[in-house]
Amino acid sequence: MSTAPVPLRRLALAAAVIVAVLLPSVITLWVSTPSTADIQARVQEAVAKHGATVLSPDEVPSQLSEAVIATEDERFYSHHGVDTIGLARALLYDVANACLCQGGSTVTEQLVKDIYLNGSDRGFNKIVDMALALKVERVIGKRQIMADYLSEITTGFGRFGVGQAACAYFQAPLGGLTLAQYALLAGVTQAPSIYDPTINPEAAMARRSQVLAAMVSDHYVSAAQAAAAEQEPVLDLGPGRPGCT
Repeated sequence: MSTAPVPLRRLALAAAVIVAVLLPSVITLWVSTPSTADIQARVQEAVAKHGATVLSPDEVPSQLSEAVIATEDERFYSHHGVDTIGLARALLYDVANACLCQGGSTVTEQLVKDIYLNGSDRGFNKIVDMALALKVERVIGKRQIMADYLSEITTGFGRFGVGQAACAYFQAPLGGLTLAQYALLAGVTQAPSIYDPTINPEAAMARRSQVLAAMVSDHYVSAAQAAAAEQEPVLDLGPGRPGCT
């Protein structure tokens, strides 16, 4: 009977040792963190504090969701809360560039960071953040996670949620925007103080271009659609706007 080569046996033994060492810590972390069964109640409370309402999944325009996924979480529909591929890529980038430039956080992780961790995923909170993200995905589905995230995320100076942003930036309801406007909303969430178009329209335009390019790369829109969207003004507050609901 043949046996595995020595290097493979050593690798298997090392893996077994690592699992044996880490497993108790993983179990303790899982047990010690909240169950997340109250995620919807917490989101409702957080959003209500800012005078907004929680979007239902059907109220999230598909192009907005696609813009967010292309920009922030390309494997949103295939991971279970933590994107191990994205996390490894971000870690390698940070090590190579000697910085903390990329966090590798998924949309789910960003949601639980705001709802459970007071907006901080630094240090040990990053580990807790990942555990909570895995738990949340066992409680609610992807479309609800996206709706919750877009309901509570900061979207500008003193603004929260994409509904408030659509009203402030375009004087229109969320469901009636253009591709360019959805791209801007998806882009502003990562750094609202920088990309708020009422404060820094040039930065907002550059960020919108990045989002559109990502959508083309991921085949959500064509290059021609993105080029047409690039021609739109960053803000459209002129006469004839439908107004907010």
